[in-house]
Order: sequence, then structure tokens, then C-alpha cells
Amino acid sequence: MKFGFDVDDTLINLREHAFRLYRKKLQMDIPLNVFHNIRRVEIHEPFGLTDAEGKAMWENFLEEIYFTDCPVYPDAVETLRTLEREGHEIYYITARPEKYTIRTREWLKEKGFPVVNDRFYCGMKDEEKVDIIKKLELDFYVDDKPAVLYTLENLQTTLIVKDQPYNEGLKLERLYHWQDFPRIIEDFKQTSV
Repeated sequence: MKFGFDVDDTLINLREHAFRLYRKKLQMDIPLNVFHNIRRVEIHEPFGLTDAEGKAMWENFLEEIYFTDCPVYPDAVETLRTLEREGHEIYYITARPEKYTIRTREWLKEKGFPVVNDRFYCGMKDEEKVDIIKKLELDFYVDDKPAVLYTLENLQTTLIVKDQPYNEGLKLERLYHWQDFPRIIEDFKQTSV
């Protein structure tokens, strides 16, 4: 089968990592439970930043956010490595800026993800992911962003949402923990027979 995965906040805990960096940079000791209650993708509001200021801060620290010690979600690497060992094709489809393609791909490899260079897609806008996913004819695709998943609703691809506070309204199969992914796939296989 063909599996597609978003990267940020699907395989890695990027927003929380960025929130921790913001606390340090802005010297503000905002409790982590505040982060867990943010109901939008952007994380700047608890720091008193406007949308424009938040966007500027994100862009100013993007390389540090992307390429420092951002944690991988528990069991994500092991899950994808198991899929690879079972002979499935794994595709990464991220909206990170194109200039970060090589560094992101290499960073994922360093973290232990099974990455095949020609199965790594980077540099498109969120809404453009649909074209790649359609072209690849993926069996399953996992992402966290409602805006992306809404554009994919009419595809044959089975969509799974990586649970986040900002996507609670989506009526899709939810992935809470990566250790549950094999069971979710098995359940889909059994119900489609």
C-alpha cells in the first residue's frame, strides 16, 4: 500500500517545540497547559502578539524551530519503519518552504525515519497537497491541518487526522498515539472487505 504523511505536528511535535522556544526568546514563563488549550494552528496569542507580529516571529525563527531539538512523536519512527519493512511505500508531503527541502529530508533521516528521496515532497502550499496526493494515488494519508484535509475529502484516499486541539471538529478517523496506527489500518482493511 501507499502511505502519505505530513511532517509538522503529524510526525513531529513542532508547535509545542516552537512554543517552548518562544517562552525562552520572549522570557515569558507561560505554562504549557496554555499551549494545549490553543484552538488554532498559530501559537503567538498567549504571548500577546498580534497575527502580524506572530507571523514575523515565526518566520524569523523558522530555521531554529525546524532544525533544533524538535521532538518526534513517540512511536512515529517505529511505526513508519514497520510499514517500510512490510513492503509499503512511504511518502512525505510537507508544506515547508522549498528552500528547506534537502535539510528537512536529511533531518528526518537523522531522526530515523525511512526516507526515500523521490518519495519526499516539499515546498507546496497546504491546498496544493491535494494535487500530489491525487497523483500518487495514496491509500492512506495522515495530516493535522483541517484546511488540508478539507481539500482532500473527495479523494479515494483514506484520510486520518493526527489529533490536535485545533482540529477537533473534523469528522475523520483520529490518530491520538502512533502506537495505535497499525490497529487503525487493520480496522480499515477489515471494514473495506
